[in-house]
Order: sequence, then C-alpha cells, then structure tokens
Amino acid sequence: MLGEYRIEGRRAADIAANIERAVGSGALEPGQLLPPMRQLAVELGVNPNTVAAAYRVLRERGVIETAGRRGSRVRPAPATTGRDLVRVDVPEGVRDVSDGNPDPALLPPLAPAFAAAAARGDREPVLYGDVAVEPELARTARAMLDADGVPDGPLAVVSGALDGVERVLAAHLRPGDTVAVEDPGWRSALDLVPALGLRTAGVGVDDEGPVVDDVRRALRDGARALIVTARAQNPTGAAVSATRARALRAVLREHPETLLIEDDHGHGIVDLPLHPLAGTTGHWAFVRSVAKAYGPDLRLAVLTGDEVTVDRVRGRQRLGPGWVSRLLQRAVVRLWADGVPDTRAVAAAYGRRRELLTGALAERGVAAHGRSGMNVWVPVPDETGVVASLLHAGWAVAPGARFRLNAPPGIRITVSALREGEETERLADAVAAALRPAPARSYV
Repeated sequence: MLGEYRIEGRRAADIAANIERAVGSGALEPGQLLPPMRQLAVELGVNPNTVAAAYRVLRERGVIETAGRRGSRVRPAPATTGRDLVRVDVPEGVRDVSDGNPDPALLPPLAPAFAAAAARGDREPVLYGDVAVEPELARTARAMLDADGVPDGPLAVVSGALDGVERVLAAHLRPGDTVAVEDPGWRSALDLVPALGLRTAGVGVDDEGPVVDDVRRALRDGARALIVTARAQNPTGAAVSATRARALRAVLREHPETLLIEDDHGHGIVDLPLHPLAGTTGHWAFVRSVAKAYGPDLRLAVLTGDEVTVDRVRGRQRLGPGWVSRLLQRAVVRLWADGVPDTRAVAAAYGRRRELLTGALAERGVAAHGRSGMNVWVPVPDETGVVASLLHAGWAVAPGARFRLNAPPGIRITVSALREGEETERLADAVAAALRPAPARSYV
C-alpha cells in the first residue's frame, strides 16, 4: 500500500506531521492509498481515535481525502506537494497544447508602463501608511465595472484571482463548510477549497455556465458558497449567458445567505458581454484579474463586493502582505491608459483559433466546447488512452482528470499559440484518430 515507507508517531500531531512531510518530499505520492485507521493504529500501537484525529488534521490541511469505505488517500494535488510533482512532462519534439498559457505574441510590452510607474515612484515614493489602492486604478477599475453592470461596492486589490478567491472564502467559511464548484472547473480552485479544510460539491457546466438544477441541488444540500466563472471558463470555455444568469439569480435569491464569488479572469481576452450575478446574495465578491490579458507575472486582480466581505479581506491583507505593490498598480493603470494590448484584437484572435479547431473537429465528427477564452474541451471516453495516443502522435494535451470531480472524462486543448491553418488541421486529424475505435482483430 505504501511501498517501503513506514508511517511513524505516537501522538495525532506526530502522525499527521510524519505523513505531511512524506507527501511534501515525494515519499508518499498523490493518489496513494493510506492504511485503514484501525490497521495503522495496530501497527503504531496507539488508539484508533489517535489515528482518526491525525487523518482529520490532514483532511483539514488539504493533504488527504477520504471517500467512505474506499478509504483515505493522498489528494491528487495535495497542498504540501510542489507543482513540479504533478505537472505534465512534455517530451522533446512534442507540440505542447496543454499549458493554459496566453500567447506571448498577444501580450503587451511592459517596459514603457513600468518605466513610467518607476519614474512616478521616484517622484512620489509610496511609504508605510499610504493607501493600499492606487486612486487612479480604483477610479478606472470602478468605471469598467460600472460599464459591465457590476454592483457598486468597496474595492480592494489582491495578488491575482486565486488570491482573491482564497481571501473571500477564508473571510466567511470555516473548516467543514461546503463550497459549490464548477465540475469540470479550474484546477487551482478545486485544489484550493480542500486545502482550506472545506468540502467541494460539484455542479455541472455547459456552454452557458453552471447548470441551474445542479446549483439548486448543491445549495439545497447545504453548500454555503458558490464559485462561478463569468467567462472563459477553464477548461470548457463556458460563458454565463443572459438567460442562464437570470435563472441562477432566481436560485440564489432562494438562498440569500450563500457566499457568491464570481471570477472574471477572462476580462480583456473575450468579446462576449458580462452577465454578472453579483449583488444577488447578502455576501458576494467579484474578482477581475489582469493575468490573461497582460501576462501571468502581473499578479494583480481587482476585487469588489459587499462592505463586510471587502472589509474582512482588507483587514486580513493588512496583517499579511499589507498591500499589492503600488508600482505594479501604477503600471497596470498605464497599460489601461495606453490601450495596450488591443483587447478586441486579442479576443478576436483567440476566438478565431477556437472556432477553427472546433470547426475542424466537427468536420471529423468530434464534438468540442469552446465558447470563450483560450481553451477547448473535448469529451472523450478514455482520457488515458486518448492522451497517450496524442502524445505518440506528437501532441501534448491536458488530461481532464486534472479538472474534474465527478464530471465525464475529457481533454483540454489550449489554442492560444496554435497556428492557424495546417497545424490546426493536423491536430484535428490526430484527435479524431485518437478517438477512433481500434479495428477489431480477426482470428482464423
């Protein structure tokens, strides 16, 4: 079960620490089954309640997961494991369409914006006690949010979308609470929720966003929070439509105590209108990141919400990092003011690449989803076989297991750097071939 590794410890804290260190070092791998509690208690010579307490601590820390009679195992992406241990290795010579990154050619040059921000910083250095949010950024961001129909509310600046999501969840929820998440959904969010000691309840996703009946069921069953991707949903490309937004608002009004978190990381790379759900419940947050349009290293997102939520986020932020660099904020303001990149052109480029691939797949009888953003989701019957077949054919795609809880299998293809024309056709040919049933063997 554990190979050569032997768990040690007499107290619950020691047992938990021993397992956590083993997971962090790689001695215990993601997905590895742990001994039943009674069996481990016998091996260690301790009371079964001691092992149960250790396992409970590990669950709350996001290290292990328990599935009833199927036992406890190391999470597929435990909070203690470095990402290099769970990444997809792409062999030399294989075309990588798995990484989810934007096209570097569509990102704006940063040097002029940072030079201007640095020059201003020399003239007006930011000191301890200064405001955390650049006033000009607050004004510009608020105008953008107003134009998109996001309700008025106080504003904070956080270090990216996931930082904002984490801070909002921590501001309201406690270990053991359940969060409704999209399934399939953003891998980082699926990892973050259990790492905070929270439980996940998957809700299905179609091209128009979260499935209404699934959301209703999750909230009725006690989920205290709901995370929704507004546009460019990862991995499916879903975008919440006007019709779906109305239906989701109606469900949320039935559960006004729900903590609603909307993620609009696709702002700047999509040409579909926003249909926000924000403001439907008492506690809500809307997070808008700049990473996809301006570059992943710009760790900045604007967060707005109800007064209590934003106040708690700001308060906890003051006790930790304090604020997101005003130098970075000023650089983003300069990028916005200069109108770079041309977000309409960027959205059109990604849209064209998605449509070319989904169209080519449709011509070959392969269904695919990609309404917005930079990814295409292809349902498949056997992820392992399809991923292996495509790798053999020279294409690295992301296996859907990285994005799923209980959703049917699929693969994610990132189109951001996909060259239009022959390369798209070759990829579509490879996907179709990987999905084609193997010919039956004839025995004479």
